[in-house]
Amino acid sequence: MTVEKHNEHLLLIDGMALLFRSFFATAVSGQFMINSKGQPTNGVQGFMKHLLMAVEHINPTHTAVCWDMGSATFRNEIYSDYKANRNAPPVELIPQFDLAKEVAEGFALYNIGMSGFEADDCIGTIAKSAPKSTKVSILSGDQDLLQLLDDNIDVVLLKKGFGNYLTYTKEYFIEEKGLTPEQFIDVKALMGDTSDGYPGVKGIGEKTAIKLIQEHQHIQGILESLHLLTPGQRKKIEADLDMLHLSRQLAEIKCDVPLEFQMEAAKWGSIASEAVLLMEEMELRALRRFLIGKDHLLSQHA
Repeated sequence: MTVEKHNEHLLLIDGMALLFRSFFATAVSGQFMINSKGQPTNGVQGFMKHLLMAVEHINPTHTAVCWDMGSATFRNEIYSDYKANRNAPPVELIPQFDLAKEVAEGFALYNIGMSGFEADDCIGTIAKSAPKSTKVSILSGDQDLLQLLDDNIDVVLLKKGFGNYLTYTKEYFIEEKGLTPEQFIDVKALMGDTSDGYPGVKGIGEKTAIKLIQEHQHIQGILESLHLLTPGQRKKIEADLDMLHLSRQLAEIKCDVPLEFQMEAAKWGSIASEAVLLMEEMELRALRRFLIGKDHLLSQHA
């Protein structure tokens, strides 16, 4: 794939992360915001509010929303239990997956997804393919994306509430964690990820994983220095060697997805009158209220 070279600022949005966060924030109190057609819209309205607030905060020149395209990916093919421990989405959320993409498109946002890959893989592919002269910001609530940090790539993590962010640069990450973004993948491989359903090496937690990677640089360095580890550590790693290598594959975001990305199509323009009509048609009242008085959002890049 090719990305045009521009000195520009691209905002990549983890659509599922925003949609899930928005849905569950209001679902706990039963506020599904069902319109007259019987469609629940709480997740969609919160998703768009999060997105537009981030656009206002970050002020990108280009914006794209990346999506998971179904539950099965190449990771399920190499490990059948990948994410198998997750509950099925609530019935009120299921119709909002397509609705969110439709509303994003109505706001002239560039939707991207590819069957067999996760949104993270699409984000990673686009971010790492961008020229160094292009600043890339990734918006998500998922810390897994921190492995993508680079000299021109920041990760903006959503915090509780709206408009609250923790922005990681590569330098800040290294200073806080004592690891490089690449080493973070090896830490995840060692400790596993309960939310994604892969175990890593049984008996090795986050503190030990970080310590081992700091001392030996990477998994290969650990395997070459097994004789220097404690007997307990060595025994655990040797017993779970296959799972360690498999977990490393599962933990790493794939940055060579064969997708087509046109930078020009992601240009952030004014919110068209069609978007206003769409909000009225779908009765997205909370979103419409949010946009009242925000004329600068409607035309700042027109």
